[in-house]
Amino acid sequence: MNHTASFVSATPVLASLDIKRSVDFFVSKLGFAAIYAEQGQYGIVSNGPISIHFWACTDPEIPKATGCRVQVRDIANLYTHCSALGIVHPNAPLETKPWGNHEFAIVDPDGNLVTFYEPVSA
Repeated sequence: MNHTASFVSATPVLASLDIKRSVDFFVSKLGFAAIYAEQGQYGIVSNGPISIHFWACTDPEIPKATGCRVQVRDIANLYTHCSALGIVHPNAPLETKPWGNHEFAIVDPDGNLVTFYEPVSA
């Protein structure tokens, strides 16, 4: 592949059965800011350099089969916060993975798996 473009960032787009509920979850539980929310259409939240988008979906099985990964700093503090809220996935507690990350996952109200990770060397 011969091109001059360089990749800068990636933005996950998750399926949402209820755009307002998805946006509210990320705002109230994880401190994101609501950027856009059009019920039945599209939603966007952001926190610093991270944005997560939501597309309106009517099939409840789709979000249960999707997810994203978000790199964070101070994962232990975030894990404590999410544990206190009861949103940590029961099969994904904070642990060190063989590929070199500390990570854990939460599930949003529609079933999307959101994995937070921090490189062990951080």
